[in-house]
Amino acid sequence: MSKIAVVYWSGTGNTEKMAELVAAGIKDGGGDVTSFQAAEFSAELMDHYDAVAFGCPSMGAEELEEAEFAPLFEQCEKKLKGKKIALFGSYGWGDGEWMRCWEDRCIEDEAVIACPCVICNEAPDETAQQECKALGKSLL
Repeated sequence: MSKIAVVYWSGTGNTEKMAELVAAGIKDGGGDVTSFQAAEFSAELMDHYDAVAFGCPSMGAEELEEAEFAPLFEQCEKKLKGKKIALFGSYGWGDGEWMRCWEDRCIEDEAVIACPCVICNEAPDETAQQECKALGKSLL
């Protein structure tokens, strides 16, 4: 059974809802999932999981949340080489540039991207909900 972490930061609850759906997809696929808010996770925990789903909304000028999530992710980047991951997050403006930049960073870090990232404008609609569950299953 695959052991998977879902690590996220959410300001409005939209990315948290996405994280719950990702975790549901993992459970539906038979995986063992543990969800963490960014403040609860550390780079040292990366070695305990077969795969990790990272979720963060777009903040500021289309960037990762800078107080908790970005510093955590920078530490986790050292452990991404060969690690199966997936990315998700919500946004309220822009066109998803933050996610494209984030995905490019992960590719440069030689992470194994399990599936296309999932983004949604504000709260996840029915399509985004299905995509989040599929993202979770892709990590198995």
